[in-house]
Amino acid sequence: MKTFVYWCRENRYLNGNLKLKELKLEEKPVKSLNDAQVKNLLKASQPYPSIKIRILLGLGTGLRRGDIESLKISDIDFEKNCITTSSRKTRKSMGARPVSAVVMQELKKYLDCSNPGQQKLFDDNFNYKQWKKICKKAGLFDLKFHDLRRTFCSVLPQNGVSTAVTQRLLEHSSPYLTNKVYTNFDPVLRQPVDLIPVGDWL
Repeated sequence: MKTFVYWCRENRYLNGNLKLKELKLEEKPVKSLNDAQVKNLLKASQPYPSIKIRILLGLGTGLRRGDIESLKISDIDFEKNCITTSSRKTRKSMGARPVSAVVMQELKKYLDCSNPGQQKLFDDNFNYKQWKKICKKAGLFDLKFHDLRRTFCSVLPQNGVSTAVTQRLLEHSSPYLTNKVYTNFDPVLRQPVDLIPVGDWL
């Protein structure tokens, strides 16, 4: 709009100063799932094992979908219960990210049925058709995969986790980003991920 007004002035279609009032965009409320919705989502995903594991990783780690898709089996450490990966969005290494024992157990079950010699965690692409079916069956028609990350972000403060720790787990550049939405691996990060009630959801 500003460019158009400037062009009109230059071509003498407008005289004098015309001030444009900037409109404030209304921020959409953050969408996170409650326990009942999470249970419905996981139940609906049962027929689709690879989607279910993606959902569990989104809920249990807060990883973005792109980062989940790029995971390799070699990134997973079952002895230390952690995942090492790099963010496709920030291009920075996240280091070893702690993962709850329940999620790791589900990962192991999934890999026990994987193809021998498989290097990537997922040998298929994210199936949007299956995702839509799952969401429809769970009654979550407008659910975005990123809402799983938002759910992870909202569950942590509900269990007394500080903004600073949540920020580190989400790899946010500032606490403002963490609050608006909702590294190195050390015990400070281990305790919060164990508070995610994945076992209750399954």
